[in-house]
Amino acid sequence: MIETQTFYVIVLLLAVWELIWKGIALWKSARNEELTWFICLLVLNTAGILPIIYIHFFSEKKKTKKKIKKN
Repeated sequence: MIETQTFYVIVLLLAVWELIWKGIALWKSARNEELTWFICLLVLNTAGILPIIYIHFFSEKKKTKKKIKKN
C-alpha cells in the first residue's frame, strides 16, 4: 500500500498541476468569449487533461497584426 505521506504528496502535486493548466485555459476561454468552454473547464476536474486539450486544439491562436502601408 502507498504510505499516507506519499499519497498526500501525490494529491498535492496533482492539484497544483490541475490548477496551473485550468488557470491558463480559463483565462484563454474568457478572453476568447467562449462561455461554454469556460463553464466546462471550471466545473470538470480532469487532472489537467481537458484544459490541455482546449489550449492546444480549440483556443484561437494569436492573430498576427497586418501592417498598414503608409502612402
